[in-house]
Amino acid sequence: MTKSRFFRQVFLTFLCCVPAMQPLVSQQAESAKPAWIAGIESARLVDITSLEGTVYHVQGIDLDQEHVWVTSVDSQNKRAYLHQFNRTTAKLERTVDLTDGRRYHPGGFSIYKDSIWVPVAEYKPHSSAVLVELDKNTLRVKRRIVVPDHIGCLAVTDDSLVGGNWDSAQLYVWNVEGKRVRVIDNRSGHGYQDIKFAADGDLVGSGGGAVDWYSWPSMKPVRSLHSGSTDRGKPYTSEGMAIKGNDLYFLPEDGPAARLFHFSLAEPGISPLFHR
Repeated sequence: MTKSRFFRQVFLTFLCCVPAMQPLVSQQAESAKPAWIAGIESARLVDITSLEGTVYHVQGIDLDQEHVWVTSVDSQNKRAYLHQFNRTTAKLERTVDLTDGRRYHPGGFSIYKDSIWVPVAEYKPHSSAVLVELDKNTLRVKRRIVVPDHIGCLAVTDDSLVGGNWDSAQLYVWNVEGKRVRVIDNRSGHGYQDIKFAADGDLVGSGGGAVDWYSWPSMKPVRSLHSGSTDRGKPYTSEGMAIKGNDLYFLPEDGPAARLFHFSLAEPGISPLFHR
């Protein structure tokens, strides 16, 4: 065999081997990924529900045993909406327009007893918002509190309202009369899109690829879970989040075909990031 034929044979053998090598590299890369990359760390995906009804750019979510509520913004027409879905059928039941003049950005919101508290803000940072309290049954407005900053998410407890401004760079605390009593700088690096008080009293924030727990009112970090993305490439924590006991709910996608993702959290002792 001549040298030229020898090197040609070696080259052809190499080319034949390359395609076989590529899947091995890919499999190794896949196996190196954390198990939670497509979901929520230390949580199990329970089910996925497609909501049947018109929603726009999703902002927040909360739910009880009978209903799922969603806030969305129609940017083109500058309208703010709260939508009510039947939790059993996933069908849209009611929609309420919460637009307040130049304020048409409804944010992450919270149910508290017989009220739904929704922030509706101008769609820009360093602007203004109105904190709207609605009757959960009639969806009629019970109270309105105007505040001098964009508020994109709102959590409610017995004696306080807690709101995050643009990307939750700061958290404001008001008493139930609407007087501001505290400002907290968010040092987590996560831009929370929705915040809630958990049943044990911790404040839970979702955004920036993480779900974080804080003791209240000390704001001492308690727990942080990493978040992956849906099969459509949308981060779970990009928009609405709700927590009910050991269950986490996310609504990261816009309508139509918005999907509600339900995760069950592992027991706190199982997570290496649980520090309480």
